[in-house]
Amino acid sequence: MIHAVTFADLVREAVRHIPKGETRTYGQVAAAIGRPGAARVVGTIMKNNYDPTVPCHRVIRSDGKIGDYNRGGPERKRALLKAEGAI
Repeated sequence: MIHAVTFADLVREAVRHIPKGETRTYGQVAAAIGRPGAARVVGTIMKNNYDPTVPCHRVIRSDGKIGDYNRGGPERKRALLKAEGAI
């Protein structure tokens, strides 16, 4: 059986490769998978991500703000990034 790779699959895989202690913007993730204009779509995918193997807390806004986090809000996201040494 062949599994079709979706845009969301590509986003999740790119985010899985963000090293601990580093962040990427939604735009950087989009550009990394060849869709530089798709930052908002990346944001939506991350907003709806509940897969614990995808470190979506490592994806931040281009203005440097943390943004929201579906597993505990921005405070939890900030705490995770601090614990990893990313901020």
